[in-house]
Parts: sequence; structure tokens; C-alpha cells
Amino acid sequence: MSTVAESLNLATTLVVGADPALLRVVGLSLRVSGTACLIGASAGLALGTWLAVTRFPGHGVLVWAGNTLLALPSVVVGLLVYLLLSRAGPLGELGILFTPAAMVIAQSILVVPLIAALTRRLVLDGLVEGGDQLRSLGAGRLAAGALMLLHERFGVLIIVLSAFGRAVSEVGAVMIVGGNIDGVTRVMTTTIALETSKGDLPLALALGFVLLAVVGIIYLVVGAVQGRSAVEREVLI
Repeated sequence: MSTVAESLNLATTLVVGADPALLRVVGLSLRVSGTACLIGASAGLALGTWLAVTRFPGHGVLVWAGNTLLALPSVVVGLLVYLLLSRAGPLGELGILFTPAAMVIAQSILVVPLIAALTRRLVLDGLVEGGDQLRSLGAGRLAAGALMLLHERFGVLIIVLSAFGRAVSEVGAVMIVGGNIDGVTRVMTTTIALETSKGDLPLALALGFVLLAVVGIIYLVVGAVQGRSAVEREVLI
């Protein structure tokens, strides 16, 4: 049996047998990315809505900066958070570098531009269709934006799920600020990178299977939500 075949067999055994080490890494990954996504959604939805309904000097520059941050490499985010949380940094006294909390902060910063940009587009498109009606009922700009988020709840869910998919699959930021400490800050992506470099392919492959499954489930849900949204729109029409 080849090394690859042996590794695949062992990886399958780890997944099917619910290996404790595997479950520990997967659980931490989901908790960190889920928490980061909730925090990022709180900030990103508010920021995106605000940018959609307001106009002020420098508005275009702020929108451009937000769109530019969509391409910000995760390692840069990790470096910035590391500098803030390191012992010599302004937030060094918190003592949370190389902890899950630092990883949550890094991933939250990473997903905020994505959520804000998609939310802004969602609200703008919604206001084109129903903005006049809301304004005729006396809704202010921010109120109209907030109501549009409620109306476009399926779109909001898709945005949040997409952000979670990005968070759970990134490696650079969490590697830098988490330190990849066994049993403390190892998540799926960092463990895959470490175990592959060590030549321990079974665990890396097993985590790869789980990560692909998680991302696949996310986008299955996204597809289902999009389908439900399309049906609901047809009914309303």
C-alpha cells in the first residue's frame, strides 16, 4: 500500500472514529470563527448600512477604502493585531496574545470589510426598489436602512455565512496571533499547515476533509437560502 493510500485510510479512520484530538481542533475552529463572525457582523452590518444611506465629505474615499480592504491579506491583519497585542504594543497589558481571544479579534477585523461592502450593496439595491415607499411613510435614512436589512433577511444570512466561510478557512492571521499552540490555539487551517510540514499526513488530510465539509455545508445552505429568497420574491410579485 502506498504512503498516500495509507494516509487516506488513516485519515478516514480519524474522521469516522471521531478522534478526540481531531474534534478538539475542529471545535476550537468553529468557536473562534463563529464568535468572530458574530462580532464582525455586528460591526459590518451597521457600517454597511450607514454607508448606504448617508452622504458626507469623504464618503467616496471611505467606500473605496472599505472595498480595498476586501483584498487585504490575512497575514497583514495578523501582523497588525500582533503589534497591538504584543507586550510592547498599546494593548499588551491585556495579555491575550497567543490565545483564542486574539484569534477572534484578528478574524473579526478580517470579515468586517467583507460584510460591510456586501451589506452596503444589499441596502442600496433594496432602497432602489422600496426606498420611496419607506420615505413616504416617514422613515428616516437610518431607519429605512435598518428596515431594509429586516426585509432582506435572506441576503443578510448569505452575507454572514460567506463571512464565516472566509474566517474558518483563513490561516495567516490566526497563525501569527495564535501561535499554533497544541491544545490551546490550534485550529483546522494551522494544524493542516503544521502537520503537513511535519509529514504527518493522516491528521492533515482528516482535517482537510472536515474543513471541506464545513465549507461545503455553508455553501449548500447559501444555495438553499438563495432559492428560498427567490421563491418568496415570486410569491410577493
